[in-house]
Amino acid sequence: MISLNYRDSRPIYEQIKDGLRKLIVTGAMAPDEKLPSVRALATQLSINPNTIQRAYNELEGEGYIYSVPGKGSFATGNVDADAARKQDLLAKVRELLAELRYLGVGDEELLALLKEKEETP
Repeated sequence: MISLNYRDSRPIYEQIKDGLRKLIVTGAMAPDEKLPSVRALATQLSINPNTIQRAYNELEGEGYIYSVPGKGSFATGNVDADAARKQDLLAKVRELLAELRYLGVGDEELLALLKEKEETP
């Protein structure tokens, strides 16, 4: 389900958040599917439950999951969450493009990179 990389520079809660987001976005978790409880996932990953709770809170704030008191957390089928994530990723791409241009990468090379990614399945 979710794997952690302790050598990754990102905090553990972000790795959990990204892993769950990927499961939701790719359809591995269906809309309204119940997520593991905070305690169960913390036990499974051998980490503090507060770390899981932080990841769940942030995913809920982003619109990827929702919580039902006494029942747990569930994946959403919310298109708004996808739109927000899309805007976030586009902003990151713009930052990367600005840095690449600063480093002297030309438009032709960037277009070749984009086409290279489009052609791979």
